[in-house]
Amino acid sequence: MPSTTSYLFIGLVAAVATFVFTPLVGGVARRVGWVAQPAERRIHTVATPDVGGIAMFVGLVAALAAARLNDRFDVIFARNGDEPRGLLFGAAVIFLVGLIDDIREISAPAKVIGTIAAAAVLTYYGVTMFYFRVPFVDVFTVTDDWVLLITVIWLLGMTQAINLIDGLDGLAAGIVAIGALAFFIYSLRLASVQLLPSPSIGPLVAIITVGICVGFLPHNFNPARIFMGDGGAVLLGLLLAVSTSVVGGRADPNPSRGYAGQTYFFLAPLFIPLFILGVPILDTLFAIIRRATRRQGVATADKRHLHHRLMEMGHGQRRSVVILWAWTALLSAFVLYPVLTQSFVSYVPIGGAMLGLLLYTLFHPQIRRNRAASEDSGLETPPPPG
Repeated sequence: MPSTTSYLFIGLVAAVATFVFTPLVGGVARRVGWVAQPAERRIHTVATPDVGGIAMFVGLVAALAAARLNDRFDVIFARNGDEPRGLLFGAAVIFLVGLIDDIREISAPAKVIGTIAAAAVLTYYGVTMFYFRVPFVDVFTVTDDWVLLITVIWLLGMTQAINLIDGLDGLAAGIVAIGALAFFIYSLRLASVQLLPSPSIGPLVAIITVGICVGFLPHNFNPARIFMGDGGAVLLGLLLAVSTSVVGGRADPNPSRGYAGQTYFFLAPLFIPLFILGVPILDTLFAIIRRATRRQGVATADKRHLHHRLMEMGHGQRRSVVILWAWTALLSAFVLYPVLTQSFVSYVPIGGAMLGLLLYTLFHPQIRRNRAASEDSGLETPPPPG
């Protein structure tokens, strides 16, 4: 397998390509009118280009091309030649669907059909999981009869989770960067202890995802000069879906009993990405429940997401984003610690950090000032007549 340095170089290529092309895409978008206008359900107050996904896709193509030209990745492209092509074609399909939605807006069923088409491309080229383990129950082999359905469900879940969390400047890009980096480290660890079949495209996709997000963030952090749009969000969702499925869904289903911590992590490797991406996945579940109880469509937009609630508490955009980044980083550290140290001990620092972050979120000085101001306002308000 390629060295860690080789992977980091490919991630750097993705970052540089995305960083360079993002302002160019923004300039073209302003001239042709591909911008998101301010609206009641949106936070921004000025018209802003919302097709940053174009630059992200360029970053993906550039990184895959660099990997193909790098001799160290010959083992991946020679033995798994269909999988990189499947990744590129599947990414192109779902990105184009998202881009069309950014430019002229398409219906929710049309977007689902586009996602199914992308999943079909991934399935055709074999970019799928082989096993699905239900923790403490059994390992199920994904047969040809089920592979497309499971790929569709996994892809829909990942793309919608990223799309829904993309509500504040830099939020989605930062969370995906942290999550993808954590999963890159996890996949390398699996490979090093020979629990991941070699060669695997998973670590390559994960580090490319990190690079794309890092290159896009300087232009997208508050105040954002460009948004990733649906095209960028679903592209990142597909990249996460691919990297997690070809790693978590292919890890050795019968790991060595002598490996410390395997009963928790290697019995259910697909648990890792779900935990690392806990913030967007939790937000998605809350959104589904909230809209179902109100008898609204799942795609109905609102301002009740986690990041909106943080802002209602009194945290500004930047602080809200950093808080959710920090939660993603701590969740990643929580699941990676036993994988890297082969031990379950010394969780006290991580638990202490989580408690500190929770207290900071709930009792930041600005929150206390807002509460005091609200109470003072309530006392000064005259009672209603009658």
